[in-house]
Formats: sequence, structure tokens, C-alpha cells
Amino acid sequence: MRRSSHSAGVLVPLPLVLAGVLLLPGCAGEPGASPGDSGVLDVVLAGGRVIDPESGLDAVRNVGLRGGEIVAITTESLDARLAESGERIDVSGLVVAPGFIDLHAHGQSPRANEFQVRDGVTTALELEWGYLDLPSWYAAREGKALVNYGASVAHGMVRTLVLPDNLERREQIRSRVRDALRSDGLLRAMQGLLSGGFYTKLPPENYELLFDELRRGLEEGALGIGMAHEYYPGANHEEIYRVFELAAEVEAPIYTHVRRGELSAIQEVVANATATGAALHIVHVNSKSLGQIDTVLALIEGARERGVDVSTEAYPYTAGSTSIQASIFDEGWQQRLNLDYGDIQWQETSERLTEETFDMLRAEGGTVIIHMMKPEWIETAMRSPFVMIASDGMPYAPGAHPRSAGTFSRVLGYYVREQGVLDLPTALRKMTLMPAQRLEGIAPQMARKGRVQVGMDADLTLFDPDSIIDTATFESDLSFSEGVQYVLVGGTFVVREGETVPDTFPGQLIHGRFATAEACPGCAAAGG
Repeated sequence: MRRSSHSAGVLVPLPLVLAGVLLLPGCAGEPGASPGDSGVLDVVLAGGRVIDPESGLDAVRNVGLRGGEIVAITTESLDARLAESGERIDVSGLVVAPGFIDLHAHGQSPRANEFQVRDGVTTALELEWGYLDLPSWYAAREGKALVNYGASVAHGMVRTLVLPDNLERREQIRSRVRDALRSDGLLRAMQGLLSGGFYTKLPPENYELLFDELRRGLEEGALGIGMAHEYYPGANHEEIYRVFELAAEVEAPIYTHVRRGELSAIQEVVANATATGAALHIVHVNSKSLGQIDTVLALIEGARERGVDVSTEAYPYTAGSTSIQASIFDEGWQQRLNLDYGDIQWQETSERLTEETFDMLRAEGGTVIIHMMKPEWIETAMRSPFVMIASDGMPYAPGAHPRSAGTFSRVLGYYVREQGVLDLPTALRKMTLMPAQRLEGIAPQMARKGRVQVGMDADLTLFDPDSIIDTATFESDLSFSEGVQYVLVGGTFVVREGETVPDTFPGQLIHGRFATAEACPGCAAAGG
């Protein structure tokens, strides 16, 4: 039997406990706590502060795991139930929380996943943009994922397929996207398709072809429809509304990066959701609201209070990041965003741009960091009770935005511990239970995540609340967060004693409920 102690910082043998001792019932009637069954255990997490956002449990407990599932939460010792090959870990002083769920992670490579797990993430999903040819992407991720993964179907890419000039070369475009995705190249795929029609209007007579392709994506296991329509201005108001109608008809959520215009852009999608009944999630409300954050949040809150199914998210940094060739930088961007060239930072070198370097790099393509928000705007988003936490993390690259490595630790270290903007249970709710609940309607697997309860998946993050913090900055390469001591995905350790466990890839596909065996053979294996 393997035993270890967190407090010592190393694996320390402990005396073997005689098997066969009966577990005394404990914790009866206490929220979120249960002795579970009396079977043997693979892992015992002993003496940690267990916080379950759903039941309200916030107390020192022992947690027993078996077969990738939480099977016991109790004040009583679980040592006697350990299998001979099992492991007891003293986690006193650590918080035992549900694994963090990131709804907005563009980084989907093994390297990007490593920064995510060191930030406490156990599920990282690509929902804002989504993908084309989902089965190919699943195949590329299978057996290579530290975290659970899944995606929406990409409206922006699908509409490119069905533009009149592209109908004869749809398979060629699919092939280009497929090749880009194999190398974690979402941004390359976007840039490659810009010339293929992001500025082109889709004729109404082609809407049915668009809808057929979106339905195909849902049958391939998509978690809804990704709609980043600021990036493809050719999609007019009518097209966007008709996609909302389809989403309502098939009961699939839309995850949207709204078009330019801040308040009016939010009004467009909220009005569409209200009129059609579609479920709506608005990404990074902080960077899409800017100085209108109070009004935007009031608009969303009012819609929610009147029964509109709308949710939103924010990341805890004052800068955004995107392709320098994106439509956000079309003519007039300085006035529209109240920015100058010096507010734009080139990812590869961290240099601030001038008019000359901006024009040169926009012609070449690449990624920039945009310093565009004030700290008080971020604090307002963090305080809002219905705003979730999501990273908008970029694909791994030298100099990438620090949100790719430190989003969740920054919330817990800076906004909870240092600034007192949130209390710890509230912050954890925003990054675990709320994202899980947002997805449960489309992905039944998510009903077993975001909780520390008996019967739930053993996706767990254990961290030191006194030391957790992000370390990545805007001036240097990505660096791992501090204070995350253990992370388990499906009961398998991917972080142990603050270090990544090598050559371990337990991440599983999270797929939508419309997946069919014909379109998504891998979805059946993933369960749900």
C-alpha cells in the first residue's frame, strides 16, 4: 500500500492499517458528506478542506476514490479500506475542490494542457469558435489529453463551406482546416479561411445548406454552436437570427463572441435569444463590454430575471489577445476601441507596436495582445453573481497571453485572497458548478462534474489557498501557476505535489447528446 504526506512534501511510508475494519457511519445529514459504500478504495485524500459548491459543504473531510469516482466523503478514517496497491495522501491544509472547468480554451495541445492542469483545470473546451470536422479533431486528441476535451461546431467555418464560390471545393477547405487542427492551429485555420469568405454575405437561399452542416456537427458530438461573428462581418443580422432559430429548434446552445459595438452587440444576441428561445452563452463579457460593463451586466441580468436562458463569462486580466488580421483591426479601430498602436503588443517579442510595425505585421499575420481594459471593469465582472470564470486561453506559443496559464489561480490568489472581491466558495462555484450546469442540457456527462459528492467523477483540484497565484506575465513566456498541489482527472493524478505527472493522458471526450454512432463512433466509447 502506497502512503504519502503532503505536509512533508515527499512520499513518506506510513504504518500499514489492518484490513477488515468496519467503517463507522459518519456525517449523517451533513451537506455533501457521505461514508459511501464499504468497498475498497484506490485513493484516500485525508484531512483536506472539502468545498462542494452545490451542497454547500465546506469542512475538513476524508475523501475516498475508486475507479475514477468519488465513493466516500466522511469525518471517519478511510485508511482501513485502502486496497493493497492504494494510496493515502495527507492533504491537510489544502482545499479539495471540483476540478476547474474552462469553457473557453483555444489551447488544445499537450503543451497547452500542461499549463492548464498546473492551473487546476480538469476540463478544457473549445466553445467560442468550435471546430469543423469534429471526428478528425477527436482522433487527434485521443490518448494525448491531460484534461477532458470537447468543442462546438464552428458556425464561422461552416458558413465558409456553403458560400456559393466554395460549394465545389468544400472538401478542400475541410482538408485545410483538418491539417491546421492537427497542430493546435485554430488561429492558422481562422487566418487561412479569412480569404475564403469571412467578409462575404451568405445568400438566404444557402441557409438550408448551412443548417445541414450545423446539424452534421451536432451529430458528430458538438456541444452546441460556436458563433464568433465579430470575426466574420459578412454574417449579417438576418443570418445570425436564423441560426438562433435553428439552435432553438434543435435545443442546442450558442456560444457567441458578439460583433463589434459593445452594448448594441449584446442587445442583438440577447434579443435573438429572447425571440427564439435559444440558449445563449456570451464569451468574455469583460472585453466585449469595456467601459459599458455595468450596463451590459444589467442588460443580461434583466433578461435572466425574465426567463431568458443567457449566461456569460469573464477572464481576470486587463488585456485581450487575437490575430492581428482579425476584423477587430479593420479601419477605424483606434477610435472604436479608444486605443493607439502602443496599446498593441506583438506576442512573439512582447514589443509594443508603432503604425509602421502594425501595418507590416498585419500584412504578415500573427498574434497580438491588446491592452484595452481597466482593473475596475474586471473587478465588476468578478463580483457579478452570474458571471462564470473562463480563460479564453490561447494556443501555446512563446509570449502567449498569461491567461493561457494562470486564469484560475489568479482569481483565487488575487481576487479572493489579496483583494477580497470574492469569497472562496463563490469563486469556486464560478469555475466548477456553474460551467457544469451550463453544459448539462447538451452534455449529460457534465452532471457528474463540478461537484465533490459521492457518485461524482473524481475530477479534483487540490490547492493551497494561502499560496495559490498566477506567475505568467505579459512580458515573458508562460510559466506555471503556484499553489496547485494535486490534480486528478477521472481519478488519475496529472499533477502530484505541484509537479506534472509525465506520460499520463487520462482526458476523455465530452460530447453532445445529439451524437450518433454513424457520425461519431468515438462518442459511444466516451459514454454520457
